[in-house]
Amino acid sequence: MEHRKLGNSGLMVPALCFGTATFGGNGGFSTWGNTQVEEATHIIDLLLEVGANFIDTADVYSAGRSEEILGLALAGRRDKVMLATKAAFGSEPGANGSGTSRHHIIRACEASLRRLNTDYIDLYQMHGFDALTPVEETMRALDDLVRSGKVRYIGCSNHSGWHLMKSLATSEKYGLERYVTHQAYYSLAGRDYEWELMPLAVDQKIGTLVWSPLAGGRLAGKVRRSDPTPAGTRTAAWAETALSGSQEGLFRTIDVLDALVAETAKTHSQIALNWLLSRPTITSVIFGARNEAQLRDNLGAIGWSLTAEQIKRLDEASVEKPPYPYWHQRFMGARNPAAV
Repeated sequence: MEHRKLGNSGLMVPALCFGTATFGGNGGFSTWGNTQVEEATHIIDLLLEVGANFIDTADVYSAGRSEEILGLALAGRRDKVMLATKAAFGSEPGANGSGTSRHHIIRACEASLRRLNTDYIDLYQMHGFDALTPVEETMRALDDLVRSGKVRYIGCSNHSGWHLMKSLATSEKYGLERYVTHQAYYSLAGRDYEWELMPLAVDQKIGTLVWSPLAGGRLAGKVRRSDPTPAGTRTAAWAETALSGSQEGLFRTIDVLDALVAETAKTHSQIALNWLLSRPTITSVIFGARNEAQLRDNLGAIGWSLTAEQIKRLDEASVEKPPYPYWHQRFMGARNPAAV
């Protein structure tokens, strides 16, 4: 298993991270999967066999059931894995049941520790940006969790460039623990991450954890111009990752993926994941699996590399017109390489 630095920290983590949004099957996550304890335990067995011991979850996945199942599946072997979880979305009723206030962060972390049956979290991430809470309050609460030993590293997710930069500046100003990672949506079907968040990550040495690298399944080889989205699947039900990119860009990309499958004897998923691992700032790509076959297929994304020519074909097929001011920044490309 290939390992990479967790942002600018000294911790090394696998280049592939297993996401447990398929654990539980409750509520809005029913289309993602319905993995229960027995199957989850088997999945953890397989992950540990190949050294893929970086696992991501969140308190809102299946209303906490994902964390509970993961905690049970890890019984007796917590020390063999690196656990990442997230908080910020509504995990409790009431006006203070969401957000990144000190009140909610401390309560959410304690609840995650109980569900995961552990006394520490390796990477604790803010699942979104809370504009109602002062950034100083959020960062100081996270700093306290690190100093208490309940959390080892902190990260954020789904932040804009200024959200992340303000958080980093606040940490520097007050000498508080700093975000080492940003978990962001990025795929061949949605490359918005490249306009501002990637240059920021390069400049500030932030490691990126990629969520939904297959664009909700649309890059897994099941969707084409001639084929409708399979009914009853996450691809059909989960439209969040369809908000980036364009349908025509997706189809162009799938055409190239089809050709590369024939050239490389790799699967659509493996090629799409491998492309991501070749991009700047990427620390780890989070993948999910409903079953052992999907798990083994996704693990096949490492141990080989696309050629420069193959990467160029994927780049050209998936590129979209940049929004302002990024298209304008290209006029100064010689002095602004990140905008080229």
